[in-house]
Amino acid sequence: MEKKSTKMKRSSTRVIALGFALIILAGAFLLSLPIATRTGSPNALAALFTATSATCVTGLAVADTYQNWTLFGQLVILCMIQVGGLGFMTIGVYISVLLKRRIGLQERETLHESVNTLEIAGIVRLVKNIVKGALCIELLGAALLSIRFIPRFGLAKGIYFSIFHSISAFCNAGFDLMGIDEAYSSFTAFEGDVLVNLVICSLILVGGIGFIVWDDISRNKWHFKRYLLHTKLALSMTLALTVVGSLLFLVFENNTVFADMSVSERLTGALFASVTPRTAGFNTVDTASMSNAGQLLTMLYMFIGGSPGSTAGGVKTTTIVVLLFYAIAMIRNRQDINVFGRRLTDDVVKKANAVVAINFSLAAVAAVIIMAMQPRLGFADVIFEVLSAIGTTGMTMGITRDLNTVSRLIIIFLMYCGRLGSLSFALVFARKNAVNSLRLPQEKIIVG
Repeated sequence: MEKKSTKMKRSSTRVIALGFALIILAGAFLLSLPIATRTGSPNALAALFTATSATCVTGLAVADTYQNWTLFGQLVILCMIQVGGLGFMTIGVYISVLLKRRIGLQERETLHESVNTLEIAGIVRLVKNIVKGALCIELLGAALLSIRFIPRFGLAKGIYFSIFHSISAFCNAGFDLMGIDEAYSSFTAFEGDVLVNLVICSLILVGGIGFIVWDDISRNKWHFKRYLLHTKLALSMTLALTVVGSLLFLVFENNTVFADMSVSERLTGALFASVTPRTAGFNTVDTASMSNAGQLLTMLYMFIGGSPGSTAGGVKTTTIVVLLFYAIAMIRNRQDINVFGRRLTDDVVKKANAVVAINFSLAAVAAVIIMAMQPRLGFADVIFEVLSAIGTTGMTMGITRDLNTVSRLIIIFLMYCGRLGSLSFALVFARKNAVNSLRLPQEKIIVG
């Protein structure tokens, strides 16, 4: 039974990997059409890069979204962001439910892997809630953003901009249309706008908290003690990262990018700087002008990312929590890893270690290759770029457009791995489980 379950899980992972690849290729084809670009001269590599970035909800761009892509191209990007954020299996199953089709066991298992839930039971009900909840939140976000965007851009364009940025923020995608004022400016024109900052931050946090957390909160309301351990860890870590990050950015950037701001602007700027690296990719200040400490903290946050089963990327908040408590248990010479009155299993610790090791290794190898091919690029800039790609963040120090063909292909690969999950990507190529009749003898080594 266990072997059958493992085989089904591996098959589901391959279906998800292939599905995302096909969506990327379809998007790249549509963006390669003359109707998609304002110049009418499409670039195949730019189309592939943009399609990957949109589907993998990253936000890295080799061309400004507003100034390079037509309305058709922008709508293609928006559709890929929505599909990539919620997951094509989630949307596909939801459509099947509307058509009253029966959802088979294999589809449920694939959906279980796609949404990254704890169990397969109730997965179809969860999907209904995910789609309905996402649409309601995105519409609410668009309505609030329209308060600022309609007066600034006009009725039709203001509504369109509100919908686009609400979906992009909720899906943690980082694509924006603010190139209407200045290319690659993101939300720098709204650095002191409390409403826009709070709405975008709220959308990012809600999208990055995880669908299973939504479901748990909807069932147990505000009774924290009744929450699943996963929910408790995701909420606690998200709150801690947001608060601590905001305070640190206030200190680090006080004499740099926040120097000429008022107190309220500094507070909203610090909050935005703390939230967006996990893993939305927007910015209200020039990232390249930040202090070294601020840039390093941003890199760390990009590597961590959001919570599992969400629209965010990174190694995930719960992964970091597991490793932190594992280290604490080792320091205190305790055999068990206890959190919120529960003991974590050894499998969770092994998976957390594997995820961090694989992500770090991919980022390191990619950075070395890019630096070797393009030695003129700055060390910190390249590290920032690869962490942004594998964390599906989309923030950049401004070198994305300077990458050559091979470097762009490497970034495309990292974005794909980041959205699929580095461990899941590795499992796609895993062989069948070998039945070990004999186990090799143990021998100790020295570590640490």
